[in-house]
Amino acid sequence: RFNSSDGMYETGCGLDNVYLSWGHDEYMYQVCKDYLPDAGLAMIRYHSFYPWHTDGSYQYLMNDHDHEMLQWVKLFNPYDLYSKSDDPPCVSELRPYYEDLIAEFFPSKIDW
Repeated sequence: RFNSSDGMYETGCGLDNVYLSWGHDEYMYQVCKDYLPDAGLAMIRYHSFYPWHTDGSYQYLMNDHDHEMLQWVKLFNPYDLYSKSDDPPCVSELRPYYEDLIAEFFPSKIDW
């Protein structure tokens, strides 16, 4: 059974059913999963899964939802990789924006 092109998985099982390494992406996904829309969750969970979103690997595991989420992860990618700056941001200027953004999606106390 495992000596097949799909290994231990079934074609089209969906990436939510695939074991990926546990790191900061999965941790933040677990924290945010009850609060953010699917597109945001996919960006968080899969932005480091480069073989999938840049090389087209693992297509055979994708379900319809994964195909829909792939476009969002690809749209997020330039902001993830290429938005770094040598100049530190001005926290006092950015804080109100991010506090409002957090308040839009998260309650004052989150469960995790």
